[in-house]
Amino acid sequence: MANLYEIPVHTITGEGTSLADYRGKVLLIVNVASECGLTKQYDALEKLYSRFKGSGFVVCGFPANDFGAQEPGSNQEILKFCTGNFGVDFPMFSKIAVTGVETHGLYQALIAAQPKAIGPTRETFRERLNGFLTSKHNGATTNPEPGILWNFEKFLVDRNGNVVARFSPEVTPDDPSVVAAIESALNS
Repeated sequence: MANLYEIPVHTITGEGTSLADYRGKVLLIVNVASECGLTKQYDALEKLYSRFKGSGFVVCGFPANDFGAQEPGSNQEILKFCTGNFGVDFPMFSKIAVTGVETHGLYQALIAAQPKAIGPTRETFRERLNGFLTSKHNGATTNPEPGILWNFEKFLVDRNGNVVARFSPEVTPDDPSVVAAIESALNS
């Protein structure tokens, strides 16, 4: 599996970088979208970041337009939306693909490391999404496992760069299971 710290990414303002800047920290990597029914999760992500950043925790937002074209804007528009509407201060990265043949190398590595997402209502959520897609997007369906189900799927990476958990999109960032996993990773 690829070392997460060595995979090239770009900041939302276009600078080439990698996650090596966050080596030794606990990361919550999230594929985000500005026009999704789950977009309000930005607020909870920012609160988590504020709460735990002093302990070595970082939220990393990766915009993706893969689900119902819910992230159509440019990187500049996305950044303005996130900071203006949710006060996002956590690192945001350039828009990437998290599904299909164009899946970014980071997401290929994340999925390979953690092919199953945690979420007690994941299958119900999948059924609702499939209903939405069938009615709004000409019969499209969600990605089969282990693919990313939708916007706001979350990967938790420990201080050593190991993917230790993956949370389904409908599991909110402030869900007790997410908070407990973050606290456990911070204390390890």
